[in-house]
Amino acid sequence: MPQRLLPNILFRDQLETPIGTMLLVTDKQERLRALDWHEYEDRMLRLLQRYGKKEKREFELQSGSLPMAIREALEAYFAGNITLIKTIPVYTSGTAFQQAVWQALRHIPAGTTLSYGALAKKLGRPKAVRAVGTANGANPVGIVIPCHRVIGMDGALAGYGGGLERKRWLLAHENTGTGS
Repeated sequence: MPQRLLPNILFRDQLETPIGTMLLVTDKQERLRALDWHEYEDRMLRLLQRYGKKEKREFELQSGSLPMAIREALEAYFAGNITLIKTIPVYTSGTAFQQAVWQALRHIPAGTTLSYGALAKKLGRPKAVRAVGTANGANPVGIVIPCHRVIGMDGALAGYGGGLERKRWLLAHENTGTGS
């Protein structure tokens, strides 16, 4: 009989931001595992379950304090120092393609945008525009893996799990440092 693995203990905290209450999930290694908005908690939990199955391990969510380095980086981001989010350690367990998309997202400079098609080309998969969009939408740690920097081919704002108003705010914030 295979040995059953103990559940992966994850810690949940929240952070008040200028654009709403952010929910954050970290692990014992003080890595960010999930980030979403309060009104999308169910989606965040579904993503955690999906990725937990991929790891073949259940997770147990406990209340816990956000590691200070992550809290300080996010607070600095919302205060206008948009570069510190690059220092936040993350752990994601998507497919190899998702991982490649998420890694590419972290290389889009703050204050700039890239279309789904351009991102697919950067990945060497120019016909995988829809797959890039799907991977972008499955990103469990928005803002830190900046999926909000991806836009439609025509330059229009397209889908963001936190809502287009938040996406608009985040892009303006990164462009001017004010988020107005």
